[in-house]
Amino acid sequence: QVQLVESGGGLVQAGGSLRLSCAASGRTFSTYAMVWFRQDAGKEREFVAVIWWSGGRTTYADSVKDRFTLSGDNANLYLQMNSLKPEDTAVYYCAAKSRPRSGSTWYSKVYEYDTWGQGTQVTVSS
Repeated sequence: QVQLVESGGGLVQAGGSLRLSCAASGRTFSTYAMVWFRQDAGKEREFVAVIWWSGGRTTYADSVKDRFTLSGDNANLYLQMNSLKPEDTAVYYCAAKSRPRSGSTWYSKVYEYDTWGQGTQVTVSS
């Protein structure tokens, strides 16, 4: 079992930057992929970015591509967020998937992930 704890959220002005962290503990060696989702009030949870630990491949949502960057390892995952916009305001959640999965679109589905953190609030003021 893996436990996840997010941190690094806060209030920032538009155009600013934040770095989110996701600390993993437990059976981190069994993690196949880790992801960031976000959820604003009254909206569905939205895929942000994913990393596959075997090979280090990453995929980003179009809305954050070229502004957000994933890094780290299966014990500490980071999301560097630059050029933040008010529409990036949300609670950001880290999640992990333990079992390998084939296919090209599963990574953006909330139900594919086994373990979730408690979330960290990001607020971008205009």
